[in-house]
Amino acid sequence: MTANHHFSHNWLLLCLLLISFQIQTSVHCFQHKVGDLDSWGIPTSSNPQLYTKWSKNNDIKIGDSLLFLYPPSQDSLVQVTLENYKRCNIKNPILYMNNGNSLFNITSKGEYFFTSGEPGHCQKNQKIHITVGVNASSDVDGPSPYGSATSSAPSYQPVFGSIPQPPSQSMVASDSSHIASNSQALIIGFVMCLLFSALM
Repeated sequence: MTANHHFSHNWLLLCLLLISFQIQTSVHCFQHKVGDLDSWGIPTSSNPQLYTKWSKNNDIKIGDSLLFLYPPSQDSLVQVTLENYKRCNIKNPILYMNNGNSLFNITSKGEYFFTSGEPGHCQKNQKIHITVGVNASSDVDGPSPYGSATSSAPSYQPVFGSIPQPPSQSMVASDSSHIASNSQALIIGFVMCLLFSALM
């Protein structure tokens, strides 16, 4: 075996090892079932701070998603501003979902505020504050200085049609752009290894 052949063989093995390492270090995201309950609903009187505790005990990251399950004929989900969260004001939400299988993707750092879209449910603590990569606003989940908002039933249009069924596993792959860039890097690395090996 010549020195060049031995060097190219070792170089090819090194390339394959690096490629397999890159495949194994791909990023995974998690789908969190909000409240770890069978459905998104009004907390029981024995556990009124269910969603506040759940939010504090779960480490939500960019790329993760929140799954809210509920009977669509009985409930809905709205994303609201901080002020509307504190006031339990469900008018003019940022986002409205009502398909019973609502999946919300975390795409950036920040604070996210959700409540039921049904009148009166927020006042009964069916609301959740999610913090991702920032310090939480002070006293968000404390008593509201504004009292409870009374409003008639809102009529919203869904922001984006029905959401597909989630995967059965709790861990789902990262977004397709990340997967595509990983795949491109792997292909380019492999081609460069082959070319370098051929030159040796």
